[in-house]
Amino acid sequence: MSQALAMEHECENSLLKYARRSSPSPFLLKTYKLIEDPTTNDTISWNADGTAFVIWQPVEFARVLLPTLFKHSNFSSFIRQLSSYGFRKVTTSRWEFYNDMFRRSERELLCKIRRRKDWGSKLLPVAPIQTAPQESDDHRGSSSTSGYGNLIDENKRLKRENEVLSSELIRMKNKHKELLDLVTVHASWENVEEDKRPKLFGVKLEVPGERKRKRSEINEM
Repeated sequence: MSQALAMEHECENSLLKYARRSSPSPFLLKTYKLIEDPTTNDTISWNADGTAFVIWQPVEFARVLLPTLFKHSNFSSFIRQLSSYGFRKVTTSRWEFYNDMFRRSERELLCKIRRRKDWGSKLLPVAPIQTAPQESDDHRGSSSTSGYGNLIDENKRLKRENEVLSSELIRMKNKHKELLDLVTVHASWENVEEDKRPKLFGVKLEVPGERKRKRSEINEM
C-alpha cells in the first residue's frame, strides 16, 4: 500500500515538472503581451530585427504599463526579474534586453526559458511558494532604487534644458520683432520727399546762394 502511494506521489511530481517545463512563466507571458501590443510601441517594442525589446520610456513604462499587468510600478523589480530569466542588457545607451529564446513572432520558444536556480528561493515543506522577484514586490512602498532615481534626475535635467531653450527662443523672437520694426520705420521714411541737397558722408551740404535766396524771400514777405 505504501509503495503504491509512493509511486503515485512520484508520478504526480513528474507531471508537475512536465507541466512547468511545457508552459511559460506568467512573467514571460505578460512581458511578451506588452511588447506585442501595438498600442504601446511608443513606450516598449521590439527592436528592428525582433531579436530583443526596448523600453523607450522607462518612467512612463513604470508609471502606466507595469501596474496594468504586474500590479506594481517598481521598474527595478521588473529589471531584476528579467535578469533572473537570463535576459541581458544589450547596450548602455538605452534599455534594450536580449534573450536567445525571446523573439518576435516566436512565442512557442518562451517555454524554453528557465529561471536561474541561483535566483530561486529554497522552499520548505508545505510552505507557500515564494520567489525572489515576488519578495521584491512586497517592498512596493519603499523608495526607488538608484537606477530608477537616475531616470528621474535625467528627466528633470532635460526639463531644465527645455526651459532654457524656450527662454532663448522668446528672446530671439523679440529681437526679430525689433528688427522688423526698424525696417518698417525706415521704409516709411522713404515715402517722404527728401531734401535734394547733396550729401557728404550722409550730411546734407549747404548749396552756394541758398542762404541768400532764403533771406530775399523773407524780405519780400
